[in-house]
Amino acid sequence: MPLIAPSSYEPPTRLWNGHLQTIIPSLFRKVEVSYVRERIETPDDDFLDLDWAEGRGQRVEGVASPPTSPNAPCPLPLVILSHGLEGSSTSQYLAGMVRHLTQNGFDCLAWHYRSCSGEMNRRERFYHIGETGDLHFVIQYALNKGYSSIYLTGFSAGGNVTLKYLGEQGRSINPAIKKAVVFSVPLDLMGSARRLEQWDSLVYNYRFNRTLKQKVMQKAAVMPGIFPTEAVRKARSIREFDNLFTAPMNGFRDVTDYYTRSSSLQFIPTITIPTLIVNAKNDPFLSPECFPATLARELPNVWMEFPEQGGHCGFPSKNGGIQSTSWSEKRALSFLSDSNLTQQQDDSTNR
Repeated sequence: MPLIAPSSYEPPTRLWNGHLQTIIPSLFRKVEVSYVRERIETPDDDFLDLDWAEGRGQRVEGVASPPTSPNAPCPLPLVILSHGLEGSSTSQYLAGMVRHLTQNGFDCLAWHYRSCSGEMNRRERFYHIGETGDLHFVIQYALNKGYSSIYLTGFSAGGNVTLKYLGEQGRSINPAIKKAVVFSVPLDLMGSARRLEQWDSLVYNYRFNRTLKQKVMQKAAVMPGIFPTEAVRKARSIREFDNLFTAPMNGFRDVTDYYTRSSSLQFIPTITIPTLIVNAKNDPFLSPECFPATLARELPNVWMEFPEQGGHCGFPSKNGGIQSTSWSEKRALSFLSDSNLTQQQDDSTNR
């Protein structure tokens, strides 16, 4: 307890392995969401782009929400979604989640890491997988808008950021933050980086490394002399890129220091709100360290579910076709809507 086993997920018959379950939804699933974009200024003279989607209908039964009154500007609960490495609000896994949640009574806020919204950020810094300050800033912004029931959802790198944030906050977390659910999370960053260097995952490694290097070169063109462009050009993997660029640019000694201090696995034991972690065992991004079943059985507030299938941020529906609501979207809604979890947490806190 509270490890969840076995998982209910079953993949479509034609998508029989983790690579197909990862790649086919990413390439061929098309989800349209009507966002309203808002740009907010950060304290360090940079900006974050937020994409809002308004919920429809009544709130989900069991989900805490502020009472409706003329003075309550935010009657629906809000889900804040954090995308994966080099993702955005239009990534199919995130857009699909927004569509499903807004159809079921949640407002949604999909925020972009610096440089991921389609426009390069102003400052020298980019984002990195252990940086939680911007997420905290976004949460505070939502609270200031009047939301009193907030839920967090993260995918892959965004899941790591979400879990690290929750663990850092511990018992000091704002009581408006009720629950969290994350998918396909590299809980151990060094292990996941090595997994991506195996022959069957090199295509993913190449893709991320290429887009990250392109961003450095783009920014170097307008900020000459600041970035180690020659070294970055030689990076052959994400791990090499992080060692040559991400780590030194963010005050880490090297990639080992960066991955060690940023991995969310060490922060999970101090999470105090109901949280669900879903990692598929055939995920081509995740190492064995990302399935800590023994730890899961020891934690009162964190549920872990390890389906045999699902791929990375995939979890396509067994029936209904690639464009239909994914299993992960239904799973997230089920967890966020379970009032018994909130009550159990309240009872545990009171004790």
